Amino acid sequence: MKNLLLAGIIGAAMTVSCSTAKTAQSDRADFLKLKGDWQITSVNYDNNYKVKPFDEGADAQCFVGSHWKLVPNNWTGSYTINGGGDCPSVMQPIKFEVTNGNEFKFKKLMEGTKAKAVTAGYSLNLISQTADQFSLEQNIPSGGDNVRVVYNFERTSMK
Repeated sequence: MKNLLLAGIIGAAMTVSCSTAKTAQSDRADFLKLKGDWQITSVNYDNNYKVKPFDEGADAQCFVGSHWKLVPNNWTGSYTINGGGDCPSVMQPIKFEVTNGNEFKFKKLMEGTKAKAVTAGYSLNLISQTADQFSLEQNIPSGGDNVRVVYNFERTSMK
């Protein structure tokens, strides 16, 4: 009886570990599809609100045309806002990850600061993805409401 119970426990543990490994492999495969250079082609939100994402002090529309470089094998990247008009010029290194298959998290890295020392960041939902496009959704609190902001990305290079 003890042997039967032990075999059942081992079998259950193997089943759980295999399904966890398959989920992790699937998440990693989705994560690797983001490798390359991307450009934000549009930012959609309720224009009744003034949205300044990622603590850049810039209107969300300043991110249209911004360049994002994502390197998933070491989870690093950057984004560049071109500037002009009321938009600042920004080049921001980031550390990012995709968790649970659809949660895109990133934190801004300041010069001389290691990623593990940065505890604050941003969490967006990956709401659609193809080989050459993806969209991220962010809910930003504003005056007791949440403003839904959708960033649409298009691939510019596979590098």
